[in-house]
Amino acid sequence: MNFVEELKWRGMIQDMTPGTEEQLKKEMTSAYLGIDPTADSLHIGHLVGVMMLRHFQRSGHKPIALIGGATGMIGDPSGKSQERVLIDEEKLRHNQECIKKQLEKFLDFNSNAENAAELVNNYDWMKDFTFLDFIRNVGKLITVNYMMSKDSVKRRFTGENGADGMSFTEFSYQLLQGYDFVHLNSTKNCKLQLGGADQWGNITTGTEMIRKVTGNEAFALTCPLITKADGKKFGKTESGNVWLDKRYTSPYKFYQFWLNVSDDDAEKHIKIFTSLPKDEIDALIEEQKAAPHLRPLQKRLAQEITVMVHSQEDYDAAVEASNILFGNATSESLKKLDEETLLSVFEGVPQFEVSLDEIKQGVKMADLFTDKASIFPSKGELRKLVQGGGVSINKEKVADYDTTIDGSFLLNNKYILVQKGKKNYFLIIAK
Repeated sequence: MNFVEELKWRGMIQDMTPGTEEQLKKEMTSAYLGIDPTADSLHIGHLVGVMMLRHFQRSGHKPIALIGGATGMIGDPSGKSQERVLIDEEKLRHNQECIKKQLEKFLDFNSNAENAAELVNNYDWMKDFTFLDFIRNVGKLITVNYMMSKDSVKRRFTGENGADGMSFTEFSYQLLQGYDFVHLNSTKNCKLQLGGADQWGNITTGTEMIRKVTGNEAFALTCPLITKADGKKFGKTESGNVWLDKRYTSPYKFYQFWLNVSDDDAEKHIKIFTSLPKDEIDALIEEQKAAPHLRPLQKRLAQEITVMVHSQEDYDAAVEASNILFGNATSESLKKLDEETLLSVFEGVPQFEVSLDEIKQGVKMADLFTDKASIFPSKGELRKLVQGGGVSINKEKVADYDTTIDGSFLLNNKYILVQKGKKNYFLIIAK
């Protein structure tokens, strides 16, 4: 597989230094991509870079994932208007371990293959650097004029987009990132750095430093920053980032995020965020054009990425959970949902709190649904709907108006799902 050609048809190349493709054709090459370890999980904004490393390894080359332990303590000014909060070493090490586990789902770290992936942390070579050594050996390699010419620095200095200036700490960031490239070039023969389009200035600082220190040629390749079809930032929802760790974003919500992207975004994202081959993606695009209401692109995108990030079981559970809300799922499906997924599926439906003790003792359905939880305006309306087969409890139709609700009706020992008609859901929470 030709790495550059693969990225081109996937729409994943923004800029590339001359000679990059020739270098990759010549020999197995090592490339690195930096990952910010300020959280103990990646979010989907990181996935473009991770997929670049994945395609790189699948093309026969060696990927290096660099955890920015040292640079993460400072914060990259690119694309930001304020300085970030600094984190300590213990937290960084914890974050590194968590991130590696996530990366192992995308990259082969553990085989004996010559191009097995490696994980490095720049804190390991920066922690013993004295300030004097750094400014003498690294600081002299790049002029202030060169550093000031970078867009990420210029924007902060001119106060563009509400930027509030830049500390010396952040100003030194591109020297640190540039030195990472120098270090990996000399210790691991790494000749290429990958990154997002906003990293071009930092990456080319590294290639310039390598040229000055060793005379070696080094290369840079960046991918476009992903935005949604409406121009908004990719990966953000009203509740914040979409995380890869299920503690922060449940597999159901993760699956739903991809399932609900627009048609235009689905066509773009399936190329970027999956490893599906071109002919298969082209066929899916044609299917979408022929029957857009069936959403084949969104369904396949959601499947591929949910299985890759989580598991086949999590994907199957997410599909089953979706069917509960939008399909003809059974009460058995409902009973299998864990509490977190249940609440995710029925997020936003009206909720009523009732006494757990009363439920356990047994309470007439008519009293529960009108007096204790105002799901129905009157017992007369409830009776009429029950007689017409329009009331369900936990996805089972209620045949008897005089039904008594007790503890056996509780889902996860806490919830009762009431359905009025086809689309109106209500959640009773017993506390």
